[in-house]
Amino acid sequence: MKHNKILLNIAFVGFGLLGGWLLFGNASSTPSVHDHQETEQATQLWTCSMHPQIMQPEAGDCPICGMDLIPAESGAEGLAADQFKLTANAMALADVQTSVVGDMERDEPQMKLSGKITQNEASNSVQVGHIAGRIERLNVSITGEKVQKGQLLATIYSPELYAAQQELITASALQESQPALYNAVRNKLTLWKLSEKQLNQIETTGKIVENFPVYATVSGTVSEKLVEQGEYIKQGQPLLKIANLSSVWANFDLYEHQLGLVEKGQEIAITTNAYPSEKFNVKVDFIDPVLNTATRTVRVRAVLNNAANLFKPGMFVTGILTKTSAKSDRLLTIPASAVLWTGERSVVYVKTKPTESIFEMREIHLGNRQGEYYEVRAGLENGEEIVTSGTFTVDAAAQLNGKKSMMNSSGKPSMTGHEGHTSMREEMSNSNSTSLREGIKYVGSTLFNKQFETVIAAYMDLKNTLVKDNAKAAKSSSEVLLKSIKKVALNELPNSAGRDLWKLLDSKLSTSVKALSKEEDLAGQRVHFHHVSTHLTELLKSFKVEKTVYHLYCPMADNNNGGYWLSMESTVENPYFGSSMLNCGSVHETFAL
Repeated sequence: MKHNKILLNIAFVGFGLLGGWLLFGNASSTPSVHDHQETEQATQLWTCSMHPQIMQPEAGDCPICGMDLIPAESGAEGLAADQFKLTANAMALADVQTSVVGDMERDEPQMKLSGKITQNEASNSVQVGHIAGRIERLNVSITGEKVQKGQLLATIYSPELYAAQQELITASALQESQPALYNAVRNKLTLWKLSEKQLNQIETTGKIVENFPVYATVSGTVSEKLVEQGEYIKQGQPLLKIANLSSVWANFDLYEHQLGLVEKGQEIAITTNAYPSEKFNVKVDFIDPVLNTATRTVRVRAVLNNAANLFKPGMFVTGILTKTSAKSDRLLTIPASAVLWTGERSVVYVKTKPTESIFEMREIHLGNRQGEYYEVRAGLENGEEIVTSGTFTVDAAAQLNGKKSMMNSSGKPSMTGHEGHTSMREEMSNSNSTSLREGIKYVGSTLFNKQFETVIAAYMDLKNTLVKDNAKAAKSSSEVLLKSIKKVALNELPNSAGRDLWKLLDSKLSTSVKALSKEEDLAGQRVHFHHVSTHLTELLKSFKVEKTVYHLYCPMADNNNGGYWLSMESTVENPYFGSSMLNCGSVHETFAL
Protein backbone atom coordinates (compact mmCIF):
# COMPACT_ATOMS: atom_id res chain seq x y z
CA MET A 1 0.00 0.00 0.00
CA LYS A 2 2.78 2.33 0.93
CA HIS A 3 4.59 1.50 -2.32
CA ASN A 4 1.50 2.45 -4.38
CA LYS A 5 1.27 5.89 -2.71
CA ILE A 6 4.87 6.67 -3.70
CA LEU A 7 4.21 5.76 -7.33
CA LEU A 8 1.08 7.89 -7.33
CA ASN A 9 2.96 10.95 -6.00
CA ILE A 10 5.65 10.60 -8.67
CA ALA A 11 2.97 10.44 -11.35
CA PHE A 12 1.32 13.65 -10.05
CA VAL A 13 4.67 15.48 -10.09
CA GLY A 14 5.39 14.32 -13.65
CA PHE A 15 1.97 15.43 -14.90
CA GLY A 16 2.51 18.82 -13.18
CA LEU A 17 5.86 19.41 -14.86
CA LEU A 18 4.45 18.44 -18.26
CA GLY A 19 1.49 20.77 -17.85
CA GLY A 20 3.71 23.66 -16.77
CA TRP A 21 5.94 23.22 -19.78
CA LEU A 22 2.91 23.08 -22.11
CA LEU A 23 1.40 26.21 -20.60
CA PHE A 24 4.44 28.42 -19.89
CA GLY A 25 7.24 27.05 -22.06
CA ASN A 26 5.52 27.85 -25.37
CA ALA A 27 4.32 31.18 -24.08
CA SER A 28 7.79 32.28 -23.09
CA SER A 29 9.41 31.16 -26.34
CA THR A 30 6.96 32.91 -28.61
CA PRO A 31 7.94 36.53 -27.79
CA SER A 32 11.65 35.61 -27.91
CA VAL A 33 11.39 34.48 -31.55
CA HIS A 34 9.28 37.51 -32.39
CA ASP A 35 11.81 39.94 -30.92
CA HIS A 36 14.68 38.40 -32.89
CA GLN A 37 12.85 38.70 -36.20
CA GLU A 38 11.86 42.28 -35.48
CA THR A 39 15.45 43.20 -34.66
CA GLU A 40 16.79 41.53 -37.80
CA GLN A 41 14.17 43.22 -40.01
CA ALA A 42 14.89 46.58 -38.41
CA THR A 43 18.64 46.43 -39.14
CA GLN A 44 18.72 44.53 -42.47
CA LEU A 45 19.03 46.64 -45.66
CA TRP A 46 18.52 45.41 -49.21
CA THR A 47 20.50 46.43 -52.28
CA CYS A 48 20.80 45.64 -55.99
CA SER A 49 23.76 43.63 -57.28
CA MET A 50 23.88 45.81 -60.41
CA HIS A 51 23.17 49.14 -58.69
CA PRO A 52 24.79 49.09 -55.22
CA GLN A 53 23.77 52.71 -54.62
CA ILE A 54 20.22 51.44 -54.02
CA MET A 55 19.50 50.80 -50.32
CA GLN A 56 15.97 49.73 -49.28
CA PRO A 57 14.67 48.79 -45.78
CA GLU A 58 12.87 45.71 -47.13
CA ALA A 59 13.12 43.15 -49.93
CA GLY A 60 11.63 43.93 -53.33
CA ASP A 61 12.59 44.97 -56.85
CA CYS A 62 15.33 47.39 -57.88
CA PRO A 63 13.69 50.71 -58.94
CA ILE A 64 16.28 51.06 -61.75
CA CYS A 65 16.56 47.65 -63.40
CA GLY A 66 13.77 45.64 -61.75
CA MET A 67 16.06 42.86 -60.45
CA ASP A 68 15.39 41.24 -57.07
CA LEU A 69 17.12 43.02 -54.21
CA ILE A 70 19.64 41.08 -52.13
CA PRO A 71 20.68 41.53 -48.47
CA ALA A 72 23.29 44.24 -48.15
CA GLU A 73 26.44 43.67 -46.15
CA SER A 74 26.18 44.96 -42.60
CA GLY A 75 28.10 48.08 -41.67
CA ALA A 76 31.71 47.78 -40.59
CA GLU A 77 32.36 47.93 -36.89
CA GLY A 78 35.42 48.92 -34.93
CA LEU A 79 36.80 51.32 -37.58
CA ALA A 80 39.16 54.16 -36.68
CA ALA A 81 37.99 57.76 -37.10
CA ASP A 82 39.55 58.19 -40.55
CA GLN A 83 38.81 54.72 -41.92
CA PHE A 84 35.96 53.67 -44.20
CA LYS A 85 34.89 50.45 -45.87
CA LEU A 86 33.89 49.66 -49.45
CA THR A 87 31.62 46.77 -50.35
CA ALA A 88 32.76 44.03 -52.69
CA ASN A 89 30.28 45.29 -55.29
CA ALA A 90 31.65 48.83 -55.11
CA MET A 91 35.22 47.51 -55.39
CA ALA A 92 34.35 45.52 -58.52
CA LEU A 93 32.35 48.30 -60.11
CA ALA A 94 35.12 50.88 -59.67
CA ASP A 95 37.84 48.37 -60.65
CA VAL A 96 39.79 49.15 -57.47
CA GLN A 97 43.15 47.37 -57.36
CA THR A 98 45.82 47.39 -54.68
CA SER A 99 49.54 46.61 -54.51
CA VAL A 100 51.95 45.92 -51.68
CA VAL A 101 54.68 48.51 -51.19
CA GLY A 102 58.12 46.98 -51.51
CA ASP A 103 61.77 47.86 -51.82
CA MET A 104 62.94 48.26 -55.38
CA GLU A 105 66.62 47.66 -56.13
CA ARG A 106 68.05 50.54 -58.13
CA ASP A 107 71.24 48.99 -59.46
CA GLU A 108 70.55 50.75 -62.77
CA PRO A 109 67.96 53.46 -62.12
CA GLN A 110 66.58 55.08 -65.21
CA MET A 111 65.43 58.64 -65.68
CA LYS A 112 63.65 59.53 -68.90
CA LEU A 113 64.38 62.91 -70.49
CA SER A 114 62.99 64.56 -73.61
CA GLY A 115 65.29 66.61 -75.81
CA LYS A 116 66.10 67.95 -79.23
CA ILE A 117 68.98 67.69 -81.69
CA THR A 118 70.77 70.98 -82.38
CA GLN A 119 73.85 72.04 -84.32
CA ASN A 120 77.22 71.67 -82.66
CA GLU A 121 78.03 75.33 -82.07
CA ALA A 122 81.69 74.53 -81.53
CA SER A 123 82.08 73.40 -85.14
CA ASN A 124 79.92 76.10 -86.76
CA SER A 125 81.40 79.04 -88.62
CA VAL A 126 80.31 82.25 -90.35
CA GLN A 127 81.65 83.19 -93.79
CA VAL A 128 82.14 86.96 -94.00
CA GLY A 129 83.00 89.44 -96.70
CA HIS A 130 86.35 91.06 -95.92
CA ILE A 131 85.83 94.03 -98.25
CA ALA A 132 82.94 96.39 -98.86
CA GLY A 133 81.23 96.20 -102.22
CA ARG A 134 78.45 94.68 -104.33
CA ILE A 135 77.85 90.93 -104.68
CA GLU A 136 78.16 90.34 -108.40
CA ARG A 137 77.50 86.63 -108.16
CA LEU A 138 76.41 84.34 -105.31
CA ASN A 139 77.38 80.78 -106.12
CA VAL A 140 75.53 79.25 -103.13
CA SER A 141 71.83 79.80 -103.70
CA ILE A 142 69.99 77.53 -101.24
CA THR A 143 70.11 76.63 -97.55
CA GLY A 144 71.22 73.08 -96.88
CA GLU A 145 73.76 73.00 -99.70
CA LYS A 146 77.06 71.34 -98.86
CA VAL A 147 80.31 73.24 -99.45
CA GLN A 148 83.96 72.23 -99.34
CA LYS A 149 86.89 74.24 -98.04
CA GLY A 150 88.34 76.35 -100.88
CA GLN A 151 85.09 76.32 -102.90
CA LEU A 152 84.13 79.58 -104.64
CA LEU A 153 81.18 81.05 -102.75
CA ALA A 154 80.76 84.51 -104.30
CA THR A 155 82.42 87.31 -106.28
CA ILE A 156 82.37 90.92 -105.09
CA TYR A 157 82.92 94.17 -106.98
CA SER A 158 84.58 96.72 -104.72
CA PRO A 159 85.54 100.29 -105.76
CA GLU A 160 87.90 100.46 -102.76
CA LEU A 161 89.67 97.29 -103.87
CA TYR A 162 89.91 98.63 -107.42
CA ALA A 163 91.65 101.80 -106.17
CA ALA A 164 93.93 99.84 -103.83
CA GLN A 165 95.14 97.64 -106.70
CA GLN A 166 96.06 100.77 -108.71
CA GLU A 167 98.01 102.00 -105.71
CA LEU A 168 99.87 98.68 -105.56
CA ILE A 169 100.84 98.85 -109.22
CA THR A 170 102.11 102.42 -108.75
CA ALA A 171 103.92 101.63 -105.47
CA SER A 172 105.60 98.55 -106.99
CA ALA A 173 107.44 100.88 -109.44
CA LEU A 174 108.68 102.91 -106.45
CA GLN A 175 109.58 99.88 -104.37
CA GLU A 176 113.30 100.73 -104.19
CA SER A 177 112.95 104.46 -103.63
CA GLN A 178 109.90 104.35 -101.29
CA PRO A 179 109.86 100.90 -99.67
CA ALA A 180 107.69 102.08 -96.75
CA LEU A 181 104.91 103.19 -99.09
CA TYR A 182 105.11 99.94 -101.02
CA ASN A 183 104.88 97.81 -97.86
CA ALA A 184 101.95 99.83 -96.51
CA VAL A 185 99.89 99.36 -99.70
CA ARG A 186 100.70 95.66 -99.83
CA ASN A 187 99.82 95.14 -96.17
CA LYS A 188 96.43 96.81 -96.66
CA LEU A 189 95.54 94.35 -99.41
CA THR A 190 96.76 91.47 -97.27
CA LEU A 191 94.32 92.51 -94.55
CA TRP A 192 91.55 92.25 -97.15
CA LYS A 193 92.50 88.58 -97.49
CA LEU A 194 94.30 88.79 -100.82
CA SER A 195 96.91 86.05 -101.00
CA GLU A 196 100.61 86.56 -101.77
CA LYS A 197 100.05 84.83 -105.08
CA GLN A 198 97.27 87.26 -106.03
CA LEU A 199 99.36 90.29 -105.05
CA ASN A 200 102.38 89.09 -107.05
CA GLN A 201 100.17 88.45 -110.05
CA ILE A 202 98.77 92.01 -109.92
CA GLU A 203 102.30 93.46 -109.71
CA THR A 204 103.63 91.27 -112.51
CA THR A 205 100.78 91.67 -115.01
CA GLY A 206 99.76 95.18 -114.06
CA LYS A 207 96.11 94.11 -114.49
CA ILE A 208 93.44 95.02 -111.97
CA VAL A 209 90.99 92.35 -110.78
CA GLU A 210 87.49 93.86 -110.95
CA ASN A 211 85.53 91.08 -109.25
CA PHE A 212 87.19 89.69 -106.14
CA PRO A 213 86.47 85.96 -105.37
CA VAL A 214 85.37 84.75 -101.90
CA TYR A 215 86.37 81.17 -101.06
CA ALA A 216 85.02 78.90 -98.30
CA THR A 217 87.34 78.69 -95.31
CA VAL A 218 85.67 75.51 -93.90
CA SER A 219 83.69 72.52 -95.10
CA GLY A 220 80.11 71.94 -94.01
CA THR A 221 76.43 72.60 -94.75
CA VAL A 222 74.93 76.03 -95.34
CA SER A 223 72.54 76.50 -92.44
CA GLU A 224 71.54 80.08 -93.24
CA LYS A 225 71.98 82.43 -96.22
CA LEU A 226 72.35 86.01 -94.99
CA VAL A 227 72.68 87.99 -98.27
CA GLU A 228 71.28 87.98 -101.79
CA GLN A 229 72.97 88.45 -105.15
CA GLY A 230 73.27 92.11 -106.11
CA GLU A 231 73.21 93.28 -102.49
CA TYR A 232 75.77 95.80 -101.20
CA ILE A 233 77.70 94.65 -98.15
CA LYS A 234 79.98 96.28 -95.59
CA GLN A 235 83.44 95.13 -94.65
CA GLY A 236 83.17 92.14 -92.30
CA GLN A 237 79.46 91.58 -92.98
CA PRO A 238 78.36 87.89 -92.65
CA LEU A 239 77.44 86.19 -95.93
CA LEU A 240 76.66 82.58 -94.94
CA LYS A 241 76.41 80.42 -91.83
CA ILE A 242 78.09 77.06 -92.33
CA ALA A 243 77.41 74.16 -89.96
CA ASN A 244 79.62 71.12 -89.66
CA LEU A 245 77.07 68.34 -89.00
CA SER A 246 79.62 65.57 -88.59
CA SER A 247 78.77 65.94 -84.89
CA VAL A 248 75.62 67.35 -83.28
CA TRP A 249 74.33 68.16 -79.82
CA ALA A 250 71.47 66.48 -77.98
CA ASN A 251 70.07 69.04 -75.54
CA PHE A 252 67.80 67.94 -72.68
CA ASP A 253 65.91 69.99 -70.07
CA LEU A 254 66.47 68.91 -66.48
CA TYR A 255 64.26 70.12 -63.63
CA GLU A 256 65.64 71.40 -60.34
CA HIS A 257 64.72 68.31 -58.32
CA GLN A 258 66.56 66.11 -60.84
CA LEU A 259 69.91 67.89 -60.63
CA GLY A 260 71.28 65.59 -57.95
CA LEU A 261 70.81 62.59 -60.24
CA VAL A 262 73.01 63.82 -63.10
CA GLU A 263 76.72 64.49 -63.36
CA LYS A 264 79.18 65.15 -66.16
CA GLY A 265 80.42 61.93 -67.77
CA GLN A 266 77.24 60.02 -66.88
CA GLU A 267 76.04 57.57 -69.52
CA ILE A 268 72.88 58.36 -71.44
CA ALA A 269 71.14 56.15 -74.02
CA ILE A 270 69.47 58.14 -76.80
CA THR A 271 66.62 56.93 -79.00
CA THR A 272 64.70 58.64 -81.81
CA ASN A 273 61.40 58.11 -83.58
CA ALA A 274 63.33 57.85 -86.85
CA TYR A 275 65.33 54.82 -85.63
CA PRO A 276 63.22 53.33 -82.78
CA SER A 277 65.11 50.04 -82.68
CA GLU A 278 68.54 51.65 -82.23
CA LYS A 279 70.15 53.10 -79.10
CA PHE A 280 73.04 55.54 -79.21
CA ASN A 281 75.12 55.44 -76.04
CA VAL A 282 77.00 58.66 -75.22
CA LYS A 283 78.01 60.59 -72.10
CA VAL A 284 76.83 63.85 -70.60
CA ASP A 285 79.25 66.47 -71.89
CA PHE A 286 77.92 69.66 -70.34
CA ILE A 287 75.53 70.80 -67.58
CA ASP A 288 74.49 74.43 -67.88
CA PRO A 289 75.55 76.36 -64.74
CA VAL A 290 72.64 78.82 -65.18
CA LEU A 291 68.99 77.94 -64.52
CA ASN A 292 66.39 78.99 -67.09
CA THR A 293 64.04 81.09 -64.94
CA ALA A 294 61.17 80.86 -67.46
CA THR A 295 61.00 77.05 -67.51
CA ARG A 296 62.84 76.36 -64.21
CA THR A 297 65.08 73.90 -66.04
CA VAL A 298 68.78 73.36 -66.60
CA ARG A 299 70.13 72.32 -69.98
CA VAL A 300 72.08 69.08 -70.17
CA ARG A 301 74.05 68.27 -73.32
CA ALA A 302 75.58 65.24 -74.98
CA VAL A 303 77.66 65.19 -78.19
CA LEU A 304 76.65 62.70 -80.89
CA ASN A 305 78.85 61.47 -83.71
CA ASN A 306 76.89 62.16 -86.90
CA ALA A 307 79.28 60.92 -89.57
CA ALA A 308 76.45 58.84 -91.07
CA ASN A 309 74.17 61.90 -91.11
CA LEU A 310 71.45 60.12 -89.07
CA PHE A 311 70.58 63.05 -86.83
CA LYS A 312 68.91 66.17 -88.18
CA PRO A 313 68.86 69.43 -86.20
CA GLY A 314 65.36 69.92 -84.79
CA MET A 315 64.73 66.19 -84.36
CA PHE A 316 63.12 65.13 -81.03
CA VAL A 317 65.00 62.50 -79.04
CA THR A 318 64.55 60.62 -75.76
CA GLY A 319 67.38 60.12 -73.32
CA ILE A 320 67.57 57.43 -70.63
CA LEU A 321 70.09 58.31 -67.93
CA THR A 322 71.79 55.43 -66.15
CA LYS A 323 73.64 55.42 -62.85
CA THR A 324 77.42 55.77 -62.84
CA SER A 325 78.07 55.04 -59.15
CA ALA A 326 78.68 51.45 -58.05
CA LYS A 327 76.73 52.13 -54.88
CA SER A 328 73.51 50.11 -54.64
CA ASP A 329 70.63 52.20 -53.25
CA ARG A 330 67.43 50.65 -52.02
CA LEU A 331 64.48 52.99 -52.28
CA LEU A 332 60.85 52.64 -51.30
CA THR A 333 58.84 53.20 -54.49
CA ILE A 334 55.15 53.25 -55.45
CA PRO A 335 53.34 53.40 -58.82
CA ALA A 336 52.57 56.91 -60.06
CA SER A 337 48.91 55.88 -60.48
CA ALA A 338 48.59 55.56 -56.70
CA VAL A 339 49.34 59.22 -55.99
CA LEU A 340 46.74 62.00 -55.82
CA TRP A 341 47.93 65.61 -55.89
CA THR A 342 46.31 68.64 -54.24
CA GLY A 343 48.90 71.24 -55.23
CA GLU A 344 50.61 71.24 -51.83
CA ARG A 345 50.01 67.66 -50.66
CA SER A 346 50.45 64.23 -52.18
CA VAL A 347 48.24 61.48 -50.76
CA VAL A 348 47.61 57.75 -51.18
CA TYR A 349 44.96 55.38 -49.85
CA VAL A 350 46.20 52.57 -47.61
CA LYS A 351 44.32 49.28 -47.16
CA THR A 352 44.55 48.82 -43.41
CA LYS A 353 43.38 45.17 -43.20
CA PRO A 354 44.58 42.53 -45.70
CA THR A 355 41.31 40.57 -45.56
CA GLU A 356 38.85 43.49 -45.59
CA SER A 357 38.27 46.46 -47.92
CA ILE A 358 38.99 49.07 -45.24
CA PHE A 359 40.92 52.16 -46.33
CA GLU A 360 42.30 55.39 -44.96
CA MET A 361 44.03 58.37 -46.55
CA ARG A 362 47.74 58.89 -45.90
CA GLU A 363 49.80 62.00 -46.70
CA ILE A 364 53.25 61.13 -48.01
CA HIS A 365 56.42 62.92 -49.02
CA LEU A 366 57.71 62.02 -52.49
CA GLY A 367 61.15 62.16 -54.02
CA ASN A 368 62.13 61.90 -57.68
CA ARG A 369 60.12 60.13 -60.30
CA GLN A 370 61.73 57.06 -61.88
CA GLY A 371 59.71 56.13 -64.97
CA GLU A 372 56.27 55.05 -63.74
CA TYR A 373 57.30 55.05 -60.06
CA TYR A 374 57.86 57.67 -57.37
CA GLU A 375 60.39 57.50 -54.58
CA VAL A 376 58.77 57.70 -51.15
CA ARG A 377 60.77 59.71 -48.63
CA ALA A 378 58.24 59.53 -45.78
CA GLY A 379 54.69 58.39 -45.00
CA LEU A 380 54.74 54.71 -46.02
CA GLU A 381 56.41 51.58 -44.73
CA ASN A 382 57.61 48.52 -46.57
CA GLY A 383 54.85 45.87 -46.77
CA GLU A 384 51.85 48.24 -46.58
CA GLU A 385 49.10 47.78 -49.17
CA ILE A 386 47.92 50.81 -51.16
CA VAL A 387 45.34 51.53 -53.87
CA THR A 388 47.00 51.68 -57.31
CA SER A 389 43.93 51.66 -59.60
CA GLY A 390 40.59 53.33 -58.99
CA THR A 391 42.20 55.82 -56.59
CA PHE A 392 39.96 58.65 -57.72
CA THR A 393 36.81 56.65 -56.89
CA VAL A 394 38.16 55.63 -53.47
CA ASP A 395 38.83 59.32 -52.77
CA ALA A 396 35.23 60.14 -53.73
CA ALA A 397 33.98 57.52 -51.28
CA ALA A 398 36.19 59.01 -48.54
CA GLN A 399 34.77 62.47 -49.14
CA LEU A 400 31.19 61.26 -49.01
CA ASN A 401 31.89 59.31 -45.81
CA GLY A 402 33.15 62.52 -44.22
CA LYS A 403 36.66 61.07 -43.87
CA LYS A 404 40.01 62.63 -44.64
CA SER A 405 40.43 62.91 -48.40
CA MET A 406 42.37 64.70 -51.10
CA MET A 407 40.22 67.84 -50.77
CA ASN A 408 39.28 67.44 -47.10
CA SER A 409 42.31 67.22 -44.83
CA SER A 410 40.25 67.75 -41.66
CA GLY A 411 37.97 64.76 -42.12
CA LYS A 412 34.83 66.77 -41.32
CA PRO A 413 31.65 65.53 -43.02
CA SER A 414 30.83 67.34 -46.24
CA MET A 415 27.15 66.29 -46.17
CA THR A 416 24.51 66.42 -43.43
CA GLY A 417 21.34 64.50 -42.74
CA HIS A 418 20.68 60.88 -41.90
CA GLU A 419 18.01 59.64 -44.24
CA GLY A 420 19.40 58.62 -47.60
CA HIS A 421 23.01 59.26 -46.52
CA THR A 422 24.24 55.79 -47.45
CA SER A 423 22.31 55.86 -50.72
CA MET A 424 23.73 59.24 -51.65
CA ARG A 425 27.26 58.13 -50.81
CA GLU A 426 27.03 55.00 -52.96
CA GLU A 427 25.34 56.90 -55.80
CA MET A 428 28.16 59.44 -55.93
CA SER A 429 30.82 56.76 -55.99
CA ASN A 430 28.94 54.85 -58.67
CA SER A 431 28.12 57.83 -60.90
CA ASN A 432 31.68 59.14 -60.61
CA SER A 433 33.31 55.88 -61.67
CA THR A 434 30.90 54.89 -64.42
CA SER A 435 30.61 58.30 -66.03
CA LEU A 436 34.36 58.76 -66.28
CA ARG A 437 35.22 55.19 -67.27
CA GLU A 438 32.30 54.49 -69.62
CA GLY A 439 31.81 57.95 -71.14
CA ILE A 440 28.34 58.67 -69.70
CA LYS A 441 27.48 62.36 -70.17
CA TYR A 442 24.98 64.26 -68.06
CA VAL A 443 22.89 66.75 -70.03
CA GLY A 444 21.79 70.01 -68.46
CA SER A 445 19.45 72.81 -69.52
CA THR A 446 20.24 75.57 -72.00
CA LEU A 447 21.18 77.84 -69.09
CA PHE A 448 23.55 75.21 -67.71
CA ASN A 449 25.21 74.86 -71.12
CA LYS A 450 25.77 78.61 -71.34
CA GLN A 451 27.25 78.73 -67.85
CA PHE A 452 29.50 75.75 -68.59
CA GLU A 453 30.64 77.43 -71.82
CA THR A 454 31.53 80.51 -69.77
CA VAL A 455 33.75 78.31 -67.58
CA ILE A 456 35.43 76.89 -70.67
CA ALA A 457 35.94 80.38 -72.15
CA ALA A 458 37.51 81.61 -68.87
CA TYR A 459 39.87 78.61 -68.91
CA MET A 460 40.88 79.45 -72.49
CA ASP A 461 41.73 83.01 -71.44
CA LEU A 462 43.89 81.61 -68.63
CA LYS A 463 45.60 79.24 -71.03
CA ASN A 464 46.35 82.10 -73.46
CA THR A 465 47.98 84.22 -70.72
CA LEU A 466 50.37 81.34 -69.96
CA VAL A 467 51.10 80.95 -73.67
CA LYS A 468 52.13 84.63 -73.65
CA ASP A 469 54.29 84.19 -70.50
CA ASN A 470 52.19 86.79 -68.66
CA ALA A 471 52.09 85.85 -64.97
CA LYS A 472 50.14 88.94 -63.92
CA ALA A 473 47.41 88.34 -66.51
CA ALA A 474 47.29 84.63 -65.56
CA LYS A 475 46.56 85.60 -61.95
CA SER A 476 43.67 87.81 -63.06
CA SER A 477 42.32 85.19 -65.47
CA SER A 478 42.32 82.53 -62.73
CA GLU A 479 40.15 84.79 -60.56
CA VAL A 480 37.67 85.20 -63.44
CA LEU A 481 37.63 81.43 -63.94
CA LEU A 482 36.91 80.86 -60.25
CA LYS A 483 33.94 83.25 -60.36
CA SER A 484 32.52 81.57 -63.47
CA ILE A 485 32.70 78.15 -61.76
CA LYS A 486 30.73 79.43 -58.77
CA LYS A 487 27.97 80.79 -61.04
CA VAL A 488 27.04 77.40 -62.51
CA ALA A 489 23.46 76.54 -61.44
CA LEU A 490 23.41 72.89 -60.32
CA ASN A 491 19.60 72.86 -60.21
CA GLU A 492 19.73 73.01 -64.01
CA LEU A 493 21.00 69.40 -64.02
CA PRO A 494 18.11 66.90 -64.20
CA ASN A 495 19.20 64.28 -61.63
CA SER A 496 20.96 64.04 -58.30
CA ALA A 497 23.74 61.81 -59.65
CA GLY A 498 24.81 64.50 -62.09
CA ARG A 499 24.61 67.23 -59.45
CA ASP A 500 26.66 65.20 -56.98
CA LEU A 501 29.31 64.40 -59.57
CA TRP A 502 29.54 68.08 -60.56
CA LYS A 503 30.00 69.04 -56.91
CA LEU A 504 32.84 66.58 -56.53
CA LEU A 505 34.69 67.60 -59.70
CA ASP A 506 33.89 71.26 -59.09
CA SER A 507 35.57 71.13 -55.68
CA LYS A 508 38.74 69.71 -57.21
CA LEU A 509 38.75 72.24 -60.04
CA SER A 510 38.10 75.19 -57.72
CA THR A 511 40.86 74.12 -55.33
CA SER A 512 43.41 73.96 -58.16
CA VAL A 513 42.29 77.33 -59.57
CA LYS A 514 42.58 78.94 -56.12
CA ALA A 515 46.09 77.56 -55.74
CA LEU A 516 47.03 78.97 -59.15
CA SER A 517 45.61 82.41 -58.30
CA LYS A 518 47.94 82.63 -55.28
CA GLU A 519 51.08 82.06 -57.36
CA GLU A 520 53.09 85.06 -58.53
CA ASP A 521 55.57 83.39 -60.89
CA LEU A 522 54.92 81.49 -64.11
CA ALA A 523 56.60 78.26 -62.99
CA GLY A 524 54.25 77.85 -60.03
CA GLN A 525 51.21 78.85 -62.08
CA ARG A 526 52.03 76.24 -64.72
CA VAL A 527 52.28 73.49 -62.09
CA HIS A 528 48.73 74.25 -60.90
CA PHE A 529 47.52 74.74 -64.48
CA HIS A 530 48.34 71.07 -65.07
CA HIS A 531 45.81 70.10 -62.36
CA VAL A 532 43.26 72.67 -63.54
CA SER A 533 43.38 71.13 -67.02
CA THR A 534 42.99 67.61 -65.64
CA HIS A 535 39.89 68.45 -63.60
CA LEU A 536 38.24 70.47 -66.38
CA THR A 537 38.86 67.58 -68.77
CA GLU A 538 36.99 65.31 -66.33
CA LEU A 539 34.04 67.71 -66.45
CA LEU A 540 34.10 67.73 -70.25
CA LYS A 541 34.05 63.94 -70.26
CA SER A 542 31.06 63.85 -67.90
CA PHE A 543 28.84 66.78 -68.91
CA LYS A 544 27.58 67.54 -72.39
CA VAL A 545 27.97 71.02 -73.86
CA GLU A 546 27.68 72.20 -77.46
CA LYS A 547 31.35 72.87 -78.14
CA THR A 548 34.27 71.24 -79.94
CA VAL A 549 37.37 71.23 -77.75
CA TYR A 550 40.82 69.89 -78.59
CA HIS A 551 42.80 67.90 -76.03
CA LEU A 552 46.53 68.55 -76.58
CA TYR A 553 49.61 66.90 -75.13
CA CYS A 554 53.23 67.95 -74.53
CA PRO A 555 55.70 65.17 -73.63
CA MET A 556 58.08 67.59 -71.88
CA ALA A 557 55.57 69.14 -69.47
CA ASP A 558 55.27 68.11 -65.82
CA ASN A 559 58.92 67.22 -65.35
CA ASN A 560 59.06 65.33 -68.65
CA ASN A 561 56.14 63.14 -67.57
CA GLY A 562 53.86 64.83 -70.07
CA GLY A 563 51.06 67.32 -69.62
CA TYR A 564 47.67 67.91 -71.25
CA TRP A 565 45.70 71.07 -71.89
CA LEU A 566 42.52 72.14 -73.67
CA SER A 567 42.14 74.47 -76.63
CA MET A 568 39.42 75.68 -78.98
CA GLU A 569 41.94 75.45 -81.84
CA SER A 570 43.95 72.50 -83.12
CA THR A 571 47.00 74.77 -83.51
CA VAL A 572 49.62 73.96 -80.88
CA GLU A 573 50.45 76.88 -78.58
CA ASN A 574 52.08 75.43 -75.47
CA PRO A 575 50.98 77.03 -72.14
CA TYR A 576 53.58 75.06 -70.15
CA PHE A 577 56.59 76.67 -71.90
CA GLY A 578 55.21 79.68 -73.77
CA SER A 579 57.63 81.39 -76.14
CA SER A 580 60.54 79.12 -75.16
CA MET A 581 58.87 76.09 -76.80
CA LEU A 582 55.65 77.47 -78.25
CA ASN A 583 54.91 74.70 -80.74
CA CYS A 584 55.94 71.70 -78.65
CA GLY A 585 53.03 69.24 -78.54
CA SER A 586 50.30 67.65 -80.61
CA VAL A 587 46.53 67.02 -80.61
CA HIS A 588 45.82 63.97 -78.42
CA GLU A 589 42.05 63.74 -78.99
CA THR A 590 39.04 65.86 -79.91
CA PHE A 591 35.96 66.32 -77.77
CA ALA A 592 33.21 66.73 -80.38
CA LEU A 593 30.62 67.68 -77.83
